[in-house]
Amino acid sequence: MTASTHARTLLALLRLMRPHQWLKNVFVFAGLLFSQSWHRAPLVEQVLLAFLAFCCASSLVYILNDWRDRAADALHPVKRLRPLASGAVTPQTALALATVLALLGLALAWGQLVLLSLLGLYVLLNLAYSWGLKHVPVIDVSLIASGFMLRLLAGTVAVGIPPSRWLLLTGLFIALFLGFCKRKAETFHAPGQQRAVLEHYPPALLDTYIAAMMTATIITYGLYATSIEALQQHGGRLIYTVPVVVFGMLRYAFQVHRGRGEDVARDLLRDPWLLAAGLCWLGLFIATQFWR
Repeated sequence: MTASTHARTLLALLRLMRPHQWLKNVFVFAGLLFSQSWHRAPLVEQVLLAFLAFCCASSLVYILNDWRDRAADALHPVKRLRPLASGAVTPQTALALATVLALLGLALAWGQLVLLSLLGLYVLLNLAYSWGLKHVPVIDVSLIASGFMLRLLAGTVAVGIPPSRWLLLTGLFIALFLGFCKRKAETFHAPGQQRAVLEHYPPALLDTYIAAMMTATIITYGLYATSIEALQQHGGRLIYTVPVVVFGMLRYAFQVHRGRGEDVARDLLRDPWLLAAGLCWLGLFIATQFWR
């Protein structure tokens, strides 16, 4: 093989792992952030290892799904460009990479029974989703949301941080919001390219679900920002982040109704206003820790 061939193969393997999807794994850091434990080096190391383990697990799931669907993807106008469907990566090489990722994920979580259990459940639920349950209305989005919740639990329970009830509630509602937004965005595909489950999701029903989950997220986050718990931990100034959260969700819903939102990670990175909202929220949140 020439150097250029090696480079193309490595690039194809990287695309097969879909590293941009690792952005979803930042949910692992939520407990560390909200509990103000970033100064505890051993805890930060544990959370970082959990994040890396979930990166391995999520890439593993994508590879196994692409391996299973490679023949059907080759006939799809867009999915045919995927590394396995296009032939840029052989099925044997893909399975070898999946094995490496599985072993690496196990090594990163080794000795942490709760984290290993959450990783195993994450892989099983995602495979169940991809290999059948994605066709069952409401169950499909619930499984998408469960992936976010397992990440959140990995960054709290698995490393010894007691999860806040407000964090769990807000995480649940925003995960469901993102899941239903994904389904809404998929309705903009050409009729022959839409998921079969969309036959059971009338547009008005999806809009209702999205509006309900957005409302629930904003209410629970607002209640948390004004709670005694937030007052004790953040000095009562977390309320200044609420308008940013409201703007971010409204902006994301706007983008979804323009046909975006199917790929959460990519669409978050694509919109400069959403990026700015995320950075603004993070800046305000950190500022509340020093502005007392």
